[in-house]
Amino acid sequence: MNDRAQYEPVIGLEIHAQLRTRTKVFCGCGTAFGAPPNTQVCPVCLGLPGALPVLNRQAVDYAIKAAIALGCDVQPQSIFARKNYFYPDLPKGYQISQYERPLALGGGLEISAGGGKRVGLTRIHMEEDAGKSLHEGFPDSDRRTYLDYNRSGVPLIEIVTEPDLRSAAEASEFFARLRDILVWLGVNDGNMEEGSLRCDANVSVRPVGQRAFGTKTEVKNVNSFRYVQKALEYEIDRQIDLLERGGRVVQETRLWDSASGRTSSMRTKEEAHDYRYFPEPDLPPLMVDAGRLDAVRATMPELPEARRRRFVAAYGLPEYDAGVLTQSPALADYFERVAVAAGNPKAASNWVMGELLRVLNERGAGIEGVPLPPAALAGLIRLVDAGTVSSSIAKDVFARMYESGRSAEAIVAAEGLAQIDDETALLAIVRDVVAKHQDAVAQYRAGKQATFGFLVGQVMKGSGGKANPKLANQLLRRELGA
Repeated sequence: MNDRAQYEPVIGLEIHAQLRTRTKVFCGCGTAFGAPPNTQVCPVCLGLPGALPVLNRQAVDYAIKAAIALGCDVQPQSIFARKNYFYPDLPKGYQISQYERPLALGGGLEISAGGGKRVGLTRIHMEEDAGKSLHEGFPDSDRRTYLDYNRSGVPLIEIVTEPDLRSAAEASEFFARLRDILVWLGVNDGNMEEGSLRCDANVSVRPVGQRAFGTKTEVKNVNSFRYVQKALEYEIDRQIDLLERGGRVVQETRLWDSASGRTSSMRTKEEAHDYRYFPEPDLPPLMVDAGRLDAVRATMPELPEARRRRFVAAYGLPEYDAGVLTQSPALADYFERVAVAAGNPKAASNWVMGELLRVLNERGAGIEGVPLPPAALAGLIRLVDAGTVSSSIAKDVFARMYESGRSAEAIVAAEGLAQIDDETALLAIVRDVVAKHQDAVAQYRAGKQATFGFLVGQVMKGSGGKANPKLANQLLRRELGA
């Protein structure tokens, strides 16, 4: 058992995010996930001699959008470079990336873990994705590796953090918050299972108080927030154990195995000089002027953190509600339209977070395709606020609205669901309940207050859930002599 308290982890992340363009970064091939192998390829993304790349303008705009959202300084000039290495899924023998002059520098992201801190970014650069090596799923997978080049040339941004993270929990939260922003912007779909968002973690440990960094390892294949945390916790413990036993940490790339919960050595960690970077001769420098920055900025939505703060300040929502309602732009937009139309933001929050999300989750549906317009839900909320229908009846009305597309007003009128506010009619129901439940009445009069709730329930049942609860309580207490 090592003494973790004597050591401080130092963690930096490298996050690769595929950009949601319809075509690849340097050619016109499609980017759809799941297409039959090697059907979305051409001479450019296969690296055939004489094929020349042409930069995808939409990919650049998406990369700029991410950089602006993360507070980076977008560079007026950046340069593409060839990153040279051999791997079967890299058909050209090099990857077009950026090195000395990336698209954006600096920036950062706030996290709450560790008492709250800002995690700095080193850079954001553009590059192309590699193909995919398939090591299983074929009759001869024990002898052969199959290659699918559909992914080759899909546009990526690599987001590199400063080594500011000091725990696995901080790293996991940073990754999750970054994913939320990229998905919110619409530049990445956030699907880690399909590989469109991938995280590599660089981690070292050092004695508490030491300024110099320890020897780092890079951990690959961490494709979920939970695995980021588990892989880093394992690797931190492994390095501390090595040092405690008098050993030394080897700078290397290690692979996370979620099945065993361990990392294993993959290869010696490369340095930049191993890749022999040099400027890409087939692409001109990428120029980004103020006009282009302004044009991209004009397309950006209000960012999730800013919208959360506004929901709290403008609508008086609790932090929790605001957090749930800003999980996606579509959900936030839907809530805000309901809140404005209903004139009751808290009730709008309760209905969207409660009944609406419950139904969507049960059906595996998204807010984008919800058949209930915001104005319709607002109409139901107004009926409840006006006392026209009770809260319990309103839930039934909601279900019928969702299925039929009819308005709350139409359903209430057609099915006679309006709340009973007539004192004479309600008094008759109350007297009937009192007459039928003399035992409960006697217990209440003997001081057992809990039976009052039972009697109220019977009144509501007798009215088909339509009794005005406040009036029902008043009449029942009067009949009981309370």
